[in-house]
Amino acid sequence: MMYKIQAFNEWNNEEADGLFVGLFEDDKKWSEGLKELDVALNGMLKKLLKEKHFTGKLNNIFSFHTLEKLKAKKVYIVGVGKETDGQDEQLRSAFAQLGKTIQRDQLQHVAVLLDSFVKEEKDEAHCSFLLSEAIELTSYKVADYKEKDNRVEKRLESVTVFTTALEQPLLEELQAGKVYGNGTNLARTLVNTPGNLMTPTDLAESAKDIADRHGMEIEILEREDMEKLGMGALLAVAQGSEQPPKMIVIKYQGKKEWKDVLAFVGKGLTFDSGGISIKPRENMHEMKMDMGGAAAVLGAMDIIGQMKPETNVLAVIPSSENLLNGQAMKPGDVITTMSGKTIEVRNTDAEGRLILADGVTYAKHLGASYLVDVATLTGAVIIALGEYTTGAITNNEEFMEKLLYSAYESGEWVWRLPSFEPYRKMLKTSDVADLNNSPGRPAGSITAGLFVGEFAGNTPWIHLDIAGTAWSSKGTETGPKGGTGAMARTLAALAEQFDPNE
Repeated sequence: MMYKIQAFNEWNNEEADGLFVGLFEDDKKWSEGLKELDVALNGMLKKLLKEKHFTGKLNNIFSFHTLEKLKAKKVYIVGVGKETDGQDEQLRSAFAQLGKTIQRDQLQHVAVLLDSFVKEEKDEAHCSFLLSEAIELTSYKVADYKEKDNRVEKRLESVTVFTTALEQPLLEELQAGKVYGNGTNLARTLVNTPGNLMTPTDLAESAKDIADRHGMEIEILEREDMEKLGMGALLAVAQGSEQPPKMIVIKYQGKKEWKDVLAFVGKGLTFDSGGISIKPRENMHEMKMDMGGAAAVLGAMDIIGQMKPETNVLAVIPSSENLLNGQAMKPGDVITTMSGKTIEVRNTDAEGRLILADGVTYAKHLGASYLVDVATLTGAVIIALGEYTTGAITNNEEFMEKLLYSAYESGEWVWRLPSFEPYRKMLKTSDVADLNNSPGRPAGSITAGLFVGEFAGNTPWIHLDIAGTAWSSKGTETGPKGGTGAMARTLAALAEQFDPNE
């Protein structure tokens, strides 16, 4: 699908299935696009507005056929909300409605009068980024495995943006938005793929495809390699499955020297039954999504591979299944991690923090200077924050501020959880090991995050618990029910903006 830029005064020379125009609620001063459209339609827009066929309220879309009065077959008036709102969140919502309308009506060629969505304080280039990102996100569909009929669905082929802004910066931002949207969609696909088709081996193959496509270095550790390195935590979780575990490593070198390395560690549990501490049967089929952290990291690496920031980025993904057989780890087992720390397994369903322990240690071994781990780690974070906000814990406030800014820029909500000393002491309640992997239900999201932080040590570190945000139980503004691709955009934005000296 192609994005094009055209001069604003050419807007009525372009044939299109749909022409999209933004209208602010209670707008006292129409954009040039709205004025010219009204003139071309002999004042019909003002008449329809007076009769309250459309209002400009956010997410309200009114459409009508042009009856060959314009080159576009149909006009869509998109409500942008009140002028005073004027935030990215507002524009994302309006553009999401635009994107969903394109899909619903199966439009193939679309035109957008960009100036009608922009007020003086908003940058048109940034607005174009939000537009293309939303179009890509709303185009996503979950693959199914049903018998197919012979009907051919019409797909969007081109979007022409009419603007008075400089062409090159605008086109670059349109392409960047497309890249961010597609990277998120890649993460969604990984999460939505059934567990029998997305084993650790399949996940490693997906990672290899991404690395090869962007010329990145990739390393995949097998069980024998893990045994030599002493990755007892990852190996313990993998004991219950016949599928071999993988430790997946991708390196993107954006600087001449491998220093100031920003590392993303993603939990890659491709299916989680809970092991011996087995989960309830209700909705267990959704536990194919327990590799949402790995998916976010791979989605981010796909974006990074195309945006090419001047940052060294390391992706580490410990991957296995958590099943139960005669060899599965048991409550009460004591395991030794790659770091040398020992863990008493009080709950085999608290396995994500175990594989992350070895993932974080290995990332440090490979030169990580800054660490972000991403994981569908706890049900407790869903109780605390629902499906809307990612929970975060850090040992470095300056680093956390950088991530929060990237999340804000990406339109993803993150909330910082406390990490006071009494929470840390809860991890030291084992009589037989250094750490207890499940000290109880109180503060479950906090203790789980701090457990991972024990292996980060003094390295600046952020933990992101996406158990609530990685999967949506119903459709959202920008996508269908299922995997959301949460944090892929935030991680990529962090890599693009990252400067350890600031």
